[in-house]
Amino acid sequence: MSRPSVLSRSSLALDNLRGVVILIVLAFHSVLAYIRWIPATAARFDRPPYNWRSFPIVDGDRFFGFDLFCAWQDVYLMSLMFLLSGLFVWPSISRKQNGGFLRDRVLRLSVPYAFGVLVLMPIAFYPSYRVTTADPSVAAYWQEWRALPFWPNGQLWFLWQLLTLNFLVAGLNWIAPDALKTLGRWSAAAGRRPGLYFAILVALSAVAYMPLALVFSPWTWTDTGFIALQLSRPLLYAVYFFAGVGIGADGIDRGLVAADGALARNWAHWLALALVSLILWMGSTYLTMDGAPSIAIEIAADFCFVLACASGCFFFIAASLRFGTKRSRMLRSLSANAYSLYLLHYNFVIWLQYALLGAALFALVKGTLVFAGTLVLSWATAIAVQRVPFGAWLIGAVPGRSPVALYARLRQLVS
Repeated sequence: MSRPSVLSRSSLALDNLRGVVILIVLAFHSVLAYIRWIPATAARFDRPPYNWRSFPIVDGDRFFGFDLFCAWQDVYLMSLMFLLSGLFVWPSISRKQNGGFLRDRVLRLSVPYAFGVLVLMPIAFYPSYRVTTADPSVAAYWQEWRALPFWPNGQLWFLWQLLTLNFLVAGLNWIAPDALKTLGRWSAAAGRRPGLYFAILVALSAVAYMPLALVFSPWTWTDTGFIALQLSRPLLYAVYFFAGVGIGADGIDRGLVAADGALARNWAHWLALALVSLILWMGSTYLTMDGAPSIAIEIAADFCFVLACASGCFFFIAASLRFGTKRSRMLRSLSANAYSLYLLHYNFVIWLQYALLGAALFALVKGTLVFAGTLVLSWATAIAVQRVPFGAWLIGAVPGRSPVALYARLRQLVS
């Protein structure tokens, strides 16, 4: 779908935010190999608990600043992505109707997911196998890969959960045609008072997240076949997705994400709350890791997570509405290619981290190099694959310019 030539201020701000978010995703994965609290050595590829799924490369060089950065992103980033994904669901359903909407979503999400899991992930995780094996051959790797009791998802788990939520929202709209409109009216009414909306979001998030976190722990993942799931968070992500649906159902130019609304005006307050709640979450979570914590400490840590998640999302939306209403050629391209960047970047991250394992460099330098390399290579690849009909169809993009123009295009974007 082509973009409108003229975007409202709110639409432009959220479009720019999408570009910023994909940069944060790339940075988050780029520095995971260099955080202090991960194990000192790489996990064996063929032995549970298969920690290489979360930390494909473990580098001996560490930087504590990356721990703080990754902790904050882990709290709010995926919830924000689900919220942004829900914003334009209602306009799409209104235009295409339920059947057309689902047909579009299945092609848009399931085909790239299958291609990524079957093709991209085996290539991405090969370095994770090489660092702990005596036989680094491709044949031995493929044998070990097929012997795994699951098929690793990498970052692609987001796609199947998003597709499931799209089915749920279309089903709701089919069963109760006025439900989404009602959700939009409620969201608009509450959105004019950001404090009220925030309180409601925190309350719903607490109900969705805290019981599962207490039962399964906040960190537990399960892999079954082609499905990867963090057991404490599926309902939390559903809350944020439907929050996005509600905001978008009444129009994004009014209510919570109005460019001149109360949320944008008070961005500094949301930043302060985000930082304070993050510190509270880190402190209470540290206490849960000391032996057998009391249930009160666990409840406090889980509630602080919910609070930090909501305030982090509010801050980034508020900051984008306050400062992101100007056109940026670079952010526009990042936003337009965000989906393909998300699909492609993990391969470059892992291979670049692997290539730097023996380099005598500070962790900060390594993380920066991996991020920069991943951004350039993923961005160039995303533009290049749009020249191939299958590639353009796979990522839902219109084929771009000729290959000769790709380098000039990238230089123009970053200049």
